[in-house]
Amino acid sequence: MKGGLITILLLIISNVFMTFAWYGHLKLQSSGHAKNWPLIVVILVSWGLALLEYCFMIPANRMGFRENGGPFSLFQLKIIQEVISLTIFTVIAMWLFQGEKLQWNHLAAFICLMGAVVFTFLPAK
Repeated sequence: MKGGLITILLLIISNVFMTFAWYGHLKLQSSGHAKNWPLIVVILVSWGLALLEYCFMIPANRMGFRENGGPFSLFQLKIIQEVISLTIFTVIAMWLFQGEKLQWNHLAAFICLMGAVVFTFLPAK
């Protein structure tokens, strides 16, 4: 149980860095902070954030993987990561990009992903 919670915490931290690496530059650009940055600078800054993402993602996957003594199968890890990724993205997008609206179809898609988590933990037999 403890390994599962640590894995999930590390995945949450990882996905915060991932979301900023992938989408943070859009906010910096729209706010004027990075409006004139060359694309190569944006890429390098994003890569730096992605490196931090990997510093949490890799240990989370290694620690959480059943064959390494963790509680999750490979598929469970991936489904959990996707739900965490979408949750973190939604929170950050609603906070930073206040012009973006969460629509009913976004919520329906999220519910489907939560269903995927349930299905991935059901016995396969």
